[in-house]
Amino acid sequence: MIRFEHVTKRYPERGEAISDVSFELAAGEMAFLTGHSGAGKSTLLRLIGLLERPSRGQVMVNGRNLGRLPKRKIPYHRRELGMIFQDHRLLMDRTVFDNVALPLVVLGLGHYEIGRRVRAALDQVGLLDKEKAFPVTLSGGEQQRVGIARAIVSRPPLVLADEPTGNLDPDLSREIMGLFERFNQVGVTLLIASHDLSLIATLPYRTFTLSAGRLVSDSGRT
Repeated sequence: MIRFEHVTKRYPERGEAISDVSFELAAGEMAFLTGHSGAGKSTLLRLIGLLERPSRGQVMVNGRNLGRLPKRKIPYHRRELGMIFQDHRLLMDRTVFDNVALPLVVLGLGHYEIGRRVRAALDQVGLLDKEKAFPVTLSGGEQQRVGIARAIVSRPPLVLADEPTGNLDPDLSREIMGLFERFNQVGVTLLIASHDLSLIATLPYRTFTLSAGRLVSDSGRT
């Protein structure tokens, strides 16, 4: 599903964000990406999402070399993955339903199919009764679950999450991780960046550790 081959990303103003990183994540795997602030976690996810391109090396997703992908094909690549952010990135002037529906509107789906998929996604994250609410009226945990519903509503085979529990208390963090585990159980591949080492340690999944842009550990647990 994902393969990094000696990948480096260098920024002119701040040098190398990741340096000579190599790893492979199989389809259907769930794994964590951890490391100190500034270690390169977000950059790595941005490379997979084609928000950035590598300076050196190859980033492969589903056999596709992202460094060589033409600009016109980037939207098609992004349709095959869901991205979840710590800050939710919700549209505060739109309802929960409209926020979750946005990827399906972009895909050009019909009104009936959009309604069916949005309600199914909201049901999965326990927010079916909030579809007409506005994000500003929701708690932080609820807003994060709206972001998760939006990421999975198009049924992508790959989900990337960047510090999805960073602003949540321990109970809500465990609840969010439980959602990810359920997605993984039905075949979704997940790569989750997190600094919550105590939570990660309780879960039986592979963990990649970055330090100063380098992959210093790949610990797998089954």
